[in-house]
Amino acid sequence: MTDRKTELAANLERVEQRIAGACAAAGRDRDEVTLIVVTKTYPASDVRLLAELGVGQVAENRDQDAAPKAAACADLDLTWHFVGQLQTNKARSVAGYADFVQSVDRAKLVTSLSSAAERAGRELGCLVQVALDAEAGGRGDRGGVAPDGVEELAGLIEAAPGLRLGGVMTVAPLSGTYAGRPAAAFERLGEISTSLRAAWPAATMVSAGMSGDLEHAVAAGATHVRVGSAVLGVRPALG
Repeated sequence: MTDRKTELAANLERVEQRIAGACAAAGRDRDEVTLIVVTKTYPASDVRLLAELGVGQVAENRDQDAAPKAAACADLDLTWHFVGQLQTNKARSVAGYADFVQSVDRAKLVTSLSSAAERAGRELGCLVQVALDAEAGGRGDRGGVAPDGVEELAGLIEAAPGLRLGGVMTVAPLSGTYAGRPAAAFERLGEISTSLRAAWPAATMVSAGMSGDLEHAVAAGATHVRVGSAVLGVRPALG
């Protein structure tokens, strides 16, 4: 086993122990929570090593990095998630490789993704990104729609050809009522998810929690946690 593979295996084991511990503390089964490894800024070679170690779901946040990486790993049985803020002019590229777009936050993006998915002959799972730092009718500092806009946007996704409503996603906010309160933020996301599932029962995904706060997310009912640095290590962001 290479040094890098050994390092990744050890990191994965530590993250697995954290998720398992959080599930036990919350009275949840371990299989209720899916680990998505965020591979942004890391090379395709790391993605290959992760796949060898049993990782089945990976995420990227920039199309210019994700598209060539996904192409280089097209032979692997992976589920790709796009989690970053997405410009409409990148929708066609993202629709070519992503299985899920977790950062849907406006009607114009729904339209662009729908057209792109139809053109590619694919179905995209879409999550509504909820901005818990946004005022009513607004958007968050890091993307996302305010809670009062979730239902309308979900309806647009569900009605759009080539798209499937998967659920909701959030990032713990840096400002506003929930700043520094990840547990409360994720509990609020859980409430929004419950309301959404009353109208669309299949929209079961709740994507929340990262390397620093995954325990809070699991306690609040997250179905998917997005972990980068705890698995891959800390590396300077690309320019």
